[in-house]
Amino acid sequence: MRDLLLQSSGLLAIVAALIHGVLGETKVFARATIEPKRVRTLIRAVWQAGTVAWVGGGVLLIAASWMESDQARHWIVVTFVVVYAFAALGNAWALRGRHFGWIAMSAVVALALAGY
Repeated sequence: MRDLLLQSSGLLAIVAALIHGVLGETKVFARATIEPKRVRTLIRAVWQAGTVAWVGGGVLLIAASWMESDQARHWIVVTFVVVYAFAALGNAWALRGRHFGWIAMSAVVALALAGY
């Protein structure tokens, strides 16, 4: 059961990351006027770096459920619980709880801890 919870956590992390990336491109950067152009490109790349990192975290959470090493499982879960919890808190605080992102990231944290 704990492996299924950890895999669910990883899958939700990947879905949340992909939604983050798509919404960034279609809603945020489609309307943003950031000058100079190279700064806009930099901010867009940093935004998508978060997306890629969260997808990687999801992949590692899924992979942790198949690992024989309890120590590897421990550090993968602990590391990504901190990453997603920090992101969830930042999202909830910055957007005053009016965005679903903090809920999705909190669910990733809860599932990862339950699967730990």
